[in-house]
Amino acid sequence: MKYQNGLLILMVMVLSIAPLIFIRGEYEGADGQAEAAITELNADYEPWFNPLFEPPGEVESLLFAAQAAFGAGVIGYVIGLYQGRSKQRKQTHESSD
Repeated sequence: MKYQNGLLILMVMVLSIAPLIFIRGEYEGADGQAEAAITELNADYEPWFNPLFEPPGEVESLLFAAQAAFGAGVIGYVIGLYQGRSKQRKQTHESSD
């Protein structure tokens, strides 16, 4: 079990670092790629809406990371809550028998 956890951690690290080493160039988000594809298909396309506020790249990345962290926190809280309730029900059920 001890080696299995270490191996899993090592694999996660390799999967996280390998793209940074082997893929050269600027990393671009899906929004930029979608915009390029739409422009290529239809050069006269005009968006329906314009953004109210467009933050600089660093701030945009920070907001995206904060949103992901918040979502992960909410999911972790809900999983922990249900797991705690399940354990509590199990304990009360065992004590009543």
